[in-house]
Amino acid sequence: MKINCLILLILQIIFCKSTFAETAAIPAPPKIDASAYLIMDFDSGQLLASENIDQRIPPASLTKMMTIYVAASELAENKIHLDDKVVVSEKAWRMLGSRMFIEVNKEVTVGDLLKGIIIQSGNDASVALAEYISGDEDVFAELMNQHASRLGLTNSHFTDSSGLPNEQHYTTAYDMAILAAALIRDFPDIYALHSEREFTYNGITQQNRNSLLWLDKTVDGIKTGHTEEAGYCLVTSAKRDDMRLISVVMGSKGEKARTETSLALLNYGFRFYETRKLFSANEILTTAKIWKGDTDSVRLGLTGDLYITIPRGQFENINTVFDLPERMIAPIAQGDEKGKVKLILSDKEIVSRPLFAMQSIAQGGLFSRLKDDIRMILQ
Repeated sequence: MKINCLILLILQIIFCKSTFAETAAIPAPPKIDASAYLIMDFDSGQLLASENIDQRIPPASLTKMMTIYVAASELAENKIHLDDKVVVSEKAWRMLGSRMFIEVNKEVTVGDLLKGIIIQSGNDASVALAEYISGDEDVFAELMNQHASRLGLTNSHFTDSSGLPNEQHYTTAYDMAILAAALIRDFPDIYALHSEREFTYNGITQQNRNSLLWLDKTVDGIKTGHTEEAGYCLVTSAKRDDMRLISVVMGSKGEKARTETSLALLNYGFRFYETRKLFSANEILTTAKIWKGDTDSVRLGLTGDLYITIPRGQFENINTVFDLPERMIAPIAQGDEKGKVKLILSDKEIVSRPLFAMQSIAQGGLFSRLKDDIRMILQ
């Protein structure tokens, strides 16, 4: 009797563990008092929590993320250099709001202007750099919009380099997340400046306005913003172990609120989700039968790395399914899309990516093609 009870108890424990693994639930994200917000995984691009992410909102000083992106692009193309000397115009010197305190007709390096924008959020530095790159801030704004279009920021439009209010100057929480990811991915050296806590110029030391740099050592950027129209905004990124998250909070009620809500979103994402790399670019994932070709099969794979973000503890429950065309007939060119790879979790499709031919397949000889014609008819 005791043995039977022990066996029953063991079976109950095993069953409970199995059931928990299959039905583990993620709690609702924290309540955020803001016009729009999101938390996004950097590698997979998956949103873990979001609200009003496509609502057009004035970006305030979040604009400077695009100013920095444009400048970093110019640096990468050797069109400008960190030690270039920039003569400060009267327009730049007269800028109101947050300032680096550059002086009219004085020289300042591009490197110092970058720090003045990133760390001190200097409107004067933004205009000075914009004028140096494009000759005129309006022309620079056009350059900003060209980069925005290339990056897929479909709901953003910029009219200046610093974020001053303008009806035609707007963005969204989602676009800011995409821009943040691009800045981190494309220009890591420039992005590293966002973690610096203070900068001294002209004898004046100013601290980075992102207070999360002091509250959470995993946070390494990115940008604060505030105007009466925009409210209090903050785009943040943090990396814990091998997982990087990006949070965006726009239209919050105050400095403390935007900091606390951003940290709450980050903690939620890191606590309940994990990101794994499943496949690498150009890795052969599967092969498929080829008809009428000079070979019998084609190798299929992805053109980019595939990351997934899933609830913690659920990685072993993912199933990979290949959805391939019923028949593939030569010729096939390398890079042709041929089917999809799908990831299934708890009977739900969580990711679907196109598969591409990793090689070119030419037509086979006449006899081989006729033989396959007959086989296809018989099938």
